[in-house]
Amino acid sequence: MTDLRSVRRIFAAGALSVLALWPAAATAQSAADTAVEAAQQYSGITLNVLYEAGLQPLDPKNFTGPLWEELTGIKINVIESPVDQIFTKTMQAHLANSGAYDVLNVIPNQMPDLALAGALEPLDAFVEKHGYGPELDMIAPVYRDNQMKVESTIYGLPDDGDVLILYYRRDIFEDPDNKAEFMEAHGYELAPPTTWQQFSEIGQFITDKYAPDIYGAGMLRQPGNAQYLFQERFRVEGGKFFDEETMKATVNSDVGVAVFEALLAENDFMPPGVEQWGFIEAFNAFLAGDIAMTISWPPVGRWAAGYGKGTEALNWIPETTVADTIGYALPPGGRPELAVGFSLAVASGSRNKEAAYLFAQWMNSEEISLQRVQLPYALRDPFRTSHFASEEYRGRWPTAGDYLDTLKAGAETGLLDLSLIQTDRYEEGIRQAISRLWGGEDPQTILDDLAAQWDELTERIGVDKQRRAYLDWSGKPNAYPN
Repeated sequence: MTDLRSVRRIFAAGALSVLALWPAAATAQSAADTAVEAAQQYSGITLNVLYEAGLQPLDPKNFTGPLWEELTGIKINVIESPVDQIFTKTMQAHLANSGAYDVLNVIPNQMPDLALAGALEPLDAFVEKHGYGPELDMIAPVYRDNQMKVESTIYGLPDDGDVLILYYRRDIFEDPDNKAEFMEAHGYELAPPTTWQQFSEIGQFITDKYAPDIYGAGMLRQPGNAQYLFQERFRVEGGKFFDEETMKATVNSDVGVAVFEALLAENDFMPPGVEQWGFIEAFNAFLAGDIAMTISWPPVGRWAAGYGKGTEALNWIPETTVADTIGYALPPGGRPELAVGFSLAVASGSRNKEAAYLFAQWMNSEEISLQRVQLPYALRDPFRTSHFASEEYRGRWPTAGDYLDTLKAGAETGLLDLSLIQTDRYEEGIRQAISRLWGGEDPQTILDDLAAQWDELTERIGVDKQRRAYLDWSGKPNAYPN
């Protein structure tokens, strides 16, 4: 069984005691124990682990890395990279056969590109050898069934429950005067919006009443973030990215134009300059009480509630004014974007493939992952059914249960990021299109240009080759709403 004394020595002090995270009991043959036992034969080696720069590496640097070394004798060397460079660095190392990385963090919608290029090691044999199949079955289906395989082969262990959900101020929504006034004006209850029309009507109502002190909403509008909201909304409203037979882009359909027009119109009830807002701007405005609604990644929910306050790594977070009033809901349409996220993979060029896999299995195991998703400074979000049900996690702050219930609902209905060969180039087209939209250009013209750009990309890559990748993605249960 994993040595609890090792955790005591490494984490004798800290804002969040790891002892509080440790399970009361663990089975003798847990997946974590199996990985530790098998990895001890590799004691003395060093594994190079590629991780997104920022808060993400604090997990392997401060928690899993030191503990793994104590348990197995294997050192963990964390190599940080900006998230938009991880794909390129992975491919460069593969093409150079440098063996620079052992364990990879792979953004799921980039996995087909990497797998088909041969940069990722197939994991089926390791999963079978080390008996990890039953634990993979306990990962929430949306991640397990959609973010683990390419054409029926396992290339990654889903490791991050990224999902964009709605956060709102319950004090504004539950105020009796607001409820009465809104009912009189619109004829339905003031509550978290379930349609985008409701979102606009509620947002405008709050702005009309409270601005400039409080605006109805503030959103991710920088093109790099906003493209995920577009991908979600376009499909929720009935759009398809391509014609499956011809692989011609259909992003410039009436649905696409209507979504672009709506995004532009909604800025009118948001704070001035919202077109330049990224994660930090929207997050800070929500914590300050300046906006009543926002849609963002899971860390907003726990940090806005004050979870992790006093942790040194989170000293940059401003004081929250909404800790006691924050509410959680699925975004309008009920099909949130599973934006970005990470899976743990093994580089095909690794000189220590089995050891790399065992570290990934150990990190990803039910026992260890439950601790990792509760680290206040790390950015791994719940992705196992046991994470959502954990009584420990549900007791971390007063509304933690509501938070986890909403993430669980999102994990059941969420929509996958578009995944193709050279996905990054198609996504760059969306980002450029959104920049032009904020610049005042005509939505139809912008989207016609985007469709033409995508068609050129598809022709250059190869229509049949791209169709194969697209059909593999679109055939997954969470690619399009049923």
